[in-house]
Amino acid sequence: MPLFDLYKLYLSPDKDFVKKLKNMLGFVPGNTTLYKMAFRHRSVAKVLKNGSRSSNERLEFLGDAILGSVIAELLFKHYPYKEEGFLTEMRSKIVNRANLNQLARKMGFDQLIVFDQRMVNMQTKHHSMLGDAFEALIGAVYLDKGYNFTKELLLKRIVKPYIDIHTLEQTETNFKSKLIEWCQRHAKDITFEIAENSEGESPKLFTIQAMIDGESFGIGRDYNKKNAEKQAAEKACAALDI
Repeated sequence: MPLFDLYKLYLSPDKDFVKKLKNMLGFVPGNTTLYKMAFRHRSVAKVLKNGSRSSNERLEFLGDAILGSVIAELLFKHYPYKEEGFLTEMRSKIVNRANLNQLARKMGFDQLIVFDQRMVNMQTKHHSMLGDAFEALIGAVYLDKGYNFTKELLLKRIVKPYIDIHTLEQTETNFKSKLIEWCQRHAKDITFEIAENSEGESPKLFTIQAMIDGESFGIGRDYNKKNAEKQAAEKACAALDI
């Protein structure tokens, strides 16, 4: 093992964090700051001099794209004769917030994530923070180690031991129905409303909000209205821990 990795593990101020990360992922991180950022929830973010916030949201955005790409390629090869709709549904089953939350919990993310307990207790929407941190971590690994390393990590240390693709294939996941049933049980009003797109975006793009008692709990964006509603419902289910 390189001397600098030994220093990080046994002598650096971040040695406890690095040890937990190594046990989780199987390697010593290069840029420790990136990984610490991946576990920093927006409830404890500070505004930096350049106006940005020191939370994991930007890394989450990046990790979401990398994760989606790796899973799409995996499914494309695993199911050589399946249609696009099937592959899209399978990818959604793997990367949806509820699944990522469970996966992150199994991997021990709750031991590393930094957040303000008072704010999270007040805002139910933050229940997806483990899944958010998972995507942010993937973004950090990508920036630190590159795409090929990140792909191998996902396939060998995460997908293989934690995700049963065959079982997921047999699982019916209808987030919209689940959300509507939950709202009916709790006597809450639910609507799916079209929101305005950002300036310059295609008028064919649908932005849908899942509104519960007048409050937005999830936003979906797709060129197909039904798909946008499904995305909004999925995010709302994750936010409500359904």
